[in-house]
Amino acid sequence: MIIESVLKEGRKSLAENEVKELLREAGIPTTDFQVVSQFEELDLKKLKSLVVLKVCSPTILHKTDVGGVVLDVPKDQLEQEFRKMKDKFPDDKILVESHQDRRVEVIVGLINDPTFGLTIMFGLGGIYTEVYKDVTFRIVPIKKEDAEEMLKEIKAAPILEGFRRIKIDRDAIINILLKVSALGEKYMDRIDQMDLNPVFVREKGAAVVDAKLLLR
Repeated sequence: MIIESVLKEGRKSLAENEVKELLREAGIPTTDFQVVSQFEELDLKKLKSLVVLKVCSPTILHKTDVGGVVLDVPKDQLEQEFRKMKDKFPDDKILVESHQDRRVEVIVGLINDPTFGLTIMFGLGGIYTEVYKDVTFRIVPIKKEDAEEMLKEIKAAPILEGFRRIKIDRDAIINILLKVSALGEKYMDRIDQMDLNPVFVREKGAAVVDAKLLLR
Protein backbone atom coordinates (compact mmCIF):
# COMPACT_ATOMS: atom_id res chain seq x y z
CA MET A 1 0.00 0.00 0.00
CA ILE A 2 1.75 3.13 -1.25
CA ILE A 3 -0.20 5.63 0.87
CA GLU A 4 0.25 3.66 4.08
CA SER A 5 3.99 3.28 3.42
CA VAL A 6 4.36 7.02 2.85
CA LEU A 7 2.50 7.84 6.06
CA LYS A 8 4.66 5.40 8.03
CA GLU A 9 7.71 7.29 6.77
CA GLY A 10 6.23 10.47 8.24
CA ARG A 11 5.67 12.06 4.83
CA LYS A 12 2.58 13.88 3.61
CA SER A 13 3.62 14.27 -0.03
CA LEU A 14 4.36 11.66 -2.67
CA ALA A 15 6.91 11.73 -5.45
CA GLU A 16 5.50 11.70 -8.98
CA ASN A 17 6.39 8.05 -9.59
CA GLU A 18 4.59 7.04 -6.37
CA VAL A 19 1.44 8.90 -7.43
CA LYS A 20 1.52 7.34 -10.88
CA GLU A 21 1.96 3.87 -9.41
CA LEU A 22 -1.09 4.51 -7.22
CA LEU A 23 -3.04 5.68 -10.26
CA ARG A 24 -2.07 2.60 -12.25
CA GLU A 25 -3.26 0.36 -9.43
CA ALA A 26 -6.61 2.16 -9.71
CA GLY A 27 -6.75 1.58 -13.48
CA ILE A 28 -6.00 5.20 -14.38
CA PRO A 29 -3.71 5.50 -17.44
CA THR A 30 -0.40 7.32 -17.03
CA THR A 31 2.72 7.82 -19.09
CA ASP A 32 5.35 5.09 -19.15
CA PHE A 33 8.34 6.23 -17.13
CA GLN A 34 11.63 5.20 -15.61
CA VAL A 35 13.01 6.55 -12.33
CA VAL A 36 16.77 6.24 -11.95
CA SER A 37 19.66 7.69 -9.97
CA GLN A 38 22.27 7.28 -12.71
CA PHE A 39 22.11 7.53 -16.50
CA GLU A 40 23.53 4.05 -16.90
CA GLU A 41 20.41 2.61 -15.26
CA LEU A 42 18.15 3.77 -18.11
CA ASP A 43 16.71 1.33 -20.64
CA LEU A 44 17.18 3.51 -23.72
CA LYS A 45 15.33 1.07 -25.95
CA LYS A 46 12.06 1.99 -24.24
CA LEU A 47 12.42 5.69 -25.07
CA LYS A 48 11.25 7.45 -28.23
CA SER A 49 13.21 10.07 -30.19
CA LEU A 50 12.09 12.94 -27.93
CA VAL A 51 12.42 12.59 -24.16
CA VAL A 52 11.23 14.45 -21.05
CA LEU A 53 13.31 14.72 -17.87
CA LYS A 54 11.91 15.61 -14.44
CA VAL A 55 13.40 15.76 -10.98
CA CYS A 56 11.56 13.16 -8.90
CA SER A 57 11.25 14.06 -5.23
CA PRO A 58 8.42 14.16 -2.67
CA THR A 59 9.76 17.50 -1.43
CA ILE A 60 9.69 19.24 -4.85
CA LEU A 61 6.05 19.65 -5.84
CA HIS A 62 6.46 22.49 -8.33
CA LYS A 63 9.21 21.11 -10.51
CA THR A 64 8.98 23.75 -13.24
CA ASP A 65 9.52 26.57 -10.75
CA VAL A 66 12.93 25.19 -9.75
CA GLY A 67 14.09 24.23 -13.23
CA GLY A 68 13.33 20.58 -12.61
CA VAL A 69 11.69 19.85 -15.98
CA VAL A 70 13.31 19.63 -19.41
CA LEU A 71 11.01 18.96 -22.36
CA ASP A 72 11.60 17.58 -25.85
CA VAL A 73 15.18 16.43 -25.40
CA PRO A 74 16.50 14.67 -28.55
CA LYS A 75 17.59 11.18 -27.65
CA ASP A 76 21.16 11.84 -28.79
CA GLN A 77 21.37 14.67 -26.24
CA LEU A 78 19.74 12.76 -23.41
CA GLU A 79 22.91 11.85 -21.52
CA GLN A 80 24.13 15.45 -21.57
CA GLU A 81 20.82 16.84 -20.30
CA PHE A 82 20.47 14.06 -17.73
CA ARG A 83 23.86 14.84 -16.22
CA LYS A 84 23.05 18.56 -16.13
CA MET A 85 19.89 17.87 -14.16
CA LYS A 86 21.67 15.43 -11.87
CA ASP A 87 24.31 18.07 -11.11
CA LYS A 88 21.48 20.44 -10.18
CA PHE A 89 19.68 17.88 -8.01
CA PRO A 90 22.43 15.50 -6.82
CA ASP A 91 20.39 13.96 -4.02
CA ASP A 92 17.26 13.24 -6.04
CA LYS A 93 16.26 10.67 -8.61
CA ILE A 94 15.34 11.61 -12.17
CA LEU A 95 12.12 10.57 -13.90
CA VAL A 96 12.55 9.92 -17.61
CA GLU A 97 9.72 9.42 -20.10
CA SER A 98 9.06 9.76 -23.81
CA HIS A 99 7.41 12.86 -25.27
CA GLN A 100 3.63 12.49 -25.41
CA ASP A 101 1.29 13.58 -28.21
CA ARG A 102 -1.95 15.27 -27.23
CA ARG A 103 -4.97 17.06 -28.64
CA VAL A 104 -6.25 18.75 -25.46
CA GLU A 105 -4.91 19.17 -21.91
CA VAL A 106 -7.30 18.85 -18.97
CA ILE A 107 -6.95 18.79 -15.20
CA VAL A 108 -8.54 16.33 -12.79
CA GLY A 109 -8.16 16.81 -9.06
CA LEU A 110 -9.33 15.94 -5.58
CA ILE A 111 -9.68 18.54 -2.83
CA ASN A 112 -10.69 17.83 0.77
CA ASP A 113 -12.91 20.81 1.49
CA PRO A 114 -13.57 21.62 5.17
CA THR A 115 -17.27 22.20 4.43
CA PHE A 116 -18.16 19.71 1.70
CA GLY A 117 -15.60 16.99 2.32
CA LEU A 118 -13.76 15.37 -0.59
CA THR A 119 -14.62 16.94 -3.93
CA ILE A 120 -13.50 16.12 -7.45
CA MET A 121 -12.47 18.87 -9.86
CA PHE A 122 -12.36 18.93 -13.65
CA GLY A 123 -11.36 21.65 -16.08
CA LEU A 124 -9.06 22.96 -18.75
CA GLY A 125 -5.50 21.92 -17.91
CA GLY A 126 -1.92 22.87 -18.65
CA ILE A 127 0.25 25.71 -17.41
CA TYR A 128 -2.59 28.27 -17.60
CA THR A 129 -5.01 26.44 -15.29
CA GLU A 130 -4.64 29.02 -12.53
CA VAL A 131 -5.15 31.86 -15.02
CA TYR A 132 -8.27 30.55 -16.76
CA LYS A 133 -9.80 28.99 -13.64
CA ASP A 134 -12.12 27.07 -15.93
CA VAL A 135 -13.10 24.27 -13.57
CA THR A 136 -16.15 22.58 -12.08
CA PHE A 137 -16.64 20.49 -8.93
CA ARG A 138 -18.69 17.60 -7.55
CA ILE A 139 -18.78 15.87 -4.18
CA VAL A 140 -17.19 12.40 -4.21
CA PRO A 141 -18.39 9.84 -5.20
CA ILE A 142 -19.74 10.68 -8.63
CA LYS A 143 -21.71 8.69 -11.19
CA LYS A 144 -21.28 8.60 -14.96
CA GLU A 145 -24.05 11.17 -15.35
CA ASP A 146 -22.14 13.55 -13.07
CA ALA A 147 -18.95 13.12 -15.09
CA GLU A 148 -20.82 13.82 -18.33
CA GLU A 149 -22.30 17.00 -16.84
CA MET A 150 -18.87 18.17 -15.67
CA LEU A 151 -17.57 18.04 -19.24
CA LYS A 152 -20.45 20.26 -20.34
CA GLU A 153 -20.14 22.83 -17.53
CA ILE A 154 -16.73 24.35 -18.22
CA LYS A 155 -16.30 27.30 -20.57
CA ALA A 156 -14.04 25.20 -22.78
CA ALA A 157 -16.82 22.65 -23.33
CA PRO A 158 -16.96 23.36 -27.10
CA ILE A 159 -13.35 22.14 -27.39
CA LEU A 160 -14.41 18.84 -25.86
CA GLU A 161 -17.35 18.63 -28.25
CA GLY A 162 -15.41 18.83 -31.51
CA PHE A 163 -14.81 22.57 -31.95
CA ARG A 164 -13.05 23.14 -35.31
CA ARG A 165 -13.03 19.39 -35.88
CA ILE A 166 -10.80 18.70 -32.88
CA LYS A 167 -11.51 15.05 -32.15
CA ILE A 168 -10.90 13.84 -28.61
CA ASP A 169 -11.88 10.77 -26.60
CA ARG A 170 -14.61 12.03 -24.25
CA ASP A 171 -15.17 8.51 -22.92
CA ALA A 172 -11.52 8.36 -21.82
CA ILE A 173 -12.00 11.56 -19.79
CA ILE A 174 -15.18 10.23 -18.20
CA ASN A 175 -13.42 6.97 -17.36
CA ILE A 176 -10.61 8.87 -15.61
CA LEU A 177 -13.09 11.01 -13.66
CA LEU A 178 -14.96 7.94 -12.43
CA LYS A 179 -11.80 6.11 -11.42
CA VAL A 180 -10.35 9.17 -9.66
CA SER A 181 -13.65 9.46 -7.79
CA ALA A 182 -13.42 5.80 -6.76
CA LEU A 183 -9.81 6.30 -5.66
CA GLY A 184 -10.86 9.32 -3.62
CA GLU A 185 -13.71 7.41 -2.01
CA LYS A 186 -11.32 4.61 -1.04
CA TYR A 187 -8.82 6.99 0.59
CA MET A 188 -11.25 9.72 1.64
CA ASP A 189 -9.71 10.06 5.13
CA ARG A 190 -6.15 10.13 3.77
CA ILE A 191 -6.17 12.47 0.77
CA ASP A 192 -5.87 16.22 1.25
CA GLN A 193 -5.30 17.26 -2.35
CA MET A 194 -4.45 15.58 -5.64
CA ASP A 195 -3.70 17.32 -8.94
CA LEU A 196 -3.46 15.42 -12.20
CA ASN A 197 -2.28 18.16 -14.55
CA PRO A 198 -1.91 17.92 -17.39
CA VAL A 199 -3.91 14.96 -18.53
CA PHE A 200 -3.27 14.62 -22.25
CA VAL A 201 -6.39 13.68 -24.18
CA ARG A 202 -5.98 12.27 -27.67
CA GLU A 203 -8.34 11.19 -30.42
CA LYS A 204 -8.21 7.78 -28.80
CA GLY A 205 -7.29 7.48 -25.15
CA ALA A 206 -5.87 9.77 -22.49
CA ALA A 207 -2.98 9.65 -20.01
CA VAL A 208 -1.92 11.46 -16.84
CA VAL A 209 1.35 13.24 -17.59
CA ASP A 210 2.07 14.94 -14.28
CA ALA A 211 0.65 14.14 -10.84
CA LYS A 212 0.84 15.51 -7.30
CA LEU A 213 -0.68 14.13 -4.10
CA LEU A 214 -0.75 15.56 -0.59
CA LEU A 215 -1.98 13.51 2.35
CA ARG A 216 -3.83 14.66 5.45
